[in-house]
Amino acid sequence: MTTETSTAAGVTVPGSRLVREATELVRDTASDTVYHHCRRVFFLGTLRGLSHGLYADPELLYVGAMFHDLGLTHRHRHSQQRFELDGADDARSFLQRHGVAAQDAQLVWEGIALHTTPHIPWRMAPEVALVTAGVEADVLGMGLDEVPPDALAEIVALHPRCGFKQGMLKEFADGTAHRPHTAFGNVTADVLERYAPGWVRPNFVDTVLNSHWSE
Repeated sequence: MTTETSTAAGVTVPGSRLVREATELVRDTASDTVYHHCRRVFFLGTLRGLSHGLYADPELLYVGAMFHDLGLTHRHRHSQQRFELDGADDARSFLQRHGVAAQDAQLVWEGIALHTTPHIPWRMAPEVALVTAGVEADVLGMGLDEVPPDALAEIVALHPRCGFKQGMLKEFADGTAHRPHTAFGNVTADVLERYAPGWVRPNFVDTVLNSHWSE
């Protein structure tokens, strides 16, 4: 059984069976890079939410944070849909098996499916917005001024970054290389352009101009 410190920076991970099993599933499936990132996303998303007056259901936010990059793992190496959808679908199935209400499972699905889409999640429910908030902080360094320095240090001490920048970019590349068509119009196009030799980024303008339509 996975055991983890349940509190960091004043934020407590719920102690429910659902949360324990979510932790164990991701710990057993994901790399250390993805696992520690997902845990940081929960803590950082929660803290950024407090600075915006946003309060998510902690169990739902935790599952959203923990599953948001599950689509990049080996269990989806044959998937042909966007990795965000893989993680979202896994999370919804997991929550449904635990008897979580359909509308709550849908919130988690939306939070994961939209976590690489800028701006839009912030107009949605906290369970959606704060997954993006945590991802923005941990991957892009956005909103870190909303997290007290001592809180940030405590989170990183609990879940170290240990070469995270390069490690996470590799996770993106490895998790998308077999489905490059899904990179159109999203951040994984930047990753494949840098790390996939010979891959040419689809261009939106060219797609429009070369479509079936004559005008």
